[in-house]
Amino acid sequence: MTDRLAALYDVENAWGRDDEFFLGVAGSAPTRVLDLGCGTGRLTLALAAAGHTVTGVEPLRTSLDAARAKPGADRIAWIHGTSADLPAAAYDVALLTSHVAQEIRDDDEWARTLADLRRALADGGRLAFDSRDPSARRWERWTPAASRRRLALPDGTAVDAWTELTEVRDGLVRYRHHYQFPDGEALCSRGTLRFRTEAELRASLADAGFTVERVCGGWAGEPVGTGDDGELIVIARAAP
Repeated sequence: MTDRLAALYDVENAWGRDDEFFLGVAGSAPTRVLDLGCGTGRLTLALAAAGHTVTGVEPLRTSLDAARAKPGADRIAWIHGTSADLPAAAYDVALLTSHVAQEIRDDDEWARTLADLRRALADGGRLAFDSRDPSARRWERWTPAASRRRLALPDGTAVDAWTELTEVRDGLVRYRHHYQFPDGEALCSRGTLRFRTEAELRASLADAGFTVERVCGGWAGEPVGTGDDGELIVIARAAP
């Protein structure tokens, strides 16, 4: 990710209902929180500001550097790495937000990540993450016509952006985000997401030693398959 893409990420991913939800999962009492795949630190910084002891883990150096440069970053333990780098029994809450769970496409890698998280959580610790519900077929909205938007960077630069769906196959959805700058520079950010069903998520969590407490379909706690959010928001406990 370039510096310009990191800046665009922050503009496109402002504070929202999902952040409020996960901040609520962490609770009001200070606790030890892991933000795995913390990106540029939007929620990570808010968790620390709320009084929690926070660790942010991110494999992408550019994103982590952007997070470390923000006000309040000195309150957070930052790790450039993956779930494999987590210490044992070090956290009471683990969060994977902004659909980072869908970035873990390979089933074996997903199983290893959940095993690492179970090892990193104290007994009874909570794991929460979001994954888009494949039955909602949200990718059908990822077309240039439906997704065209204009973004304003902090320096006032206006950037035209749109999303292009490139492939849907075997539970994987591939896409490109396009960004056109007024100086003529064009950037493209490619991505591939894994859409797992609720049954697949529940089975993988059970295999890793988690007990699912609830799965919501939206940020107001709606049942799966209702509302317009099209989510699978999972809250689970690390079984003793």
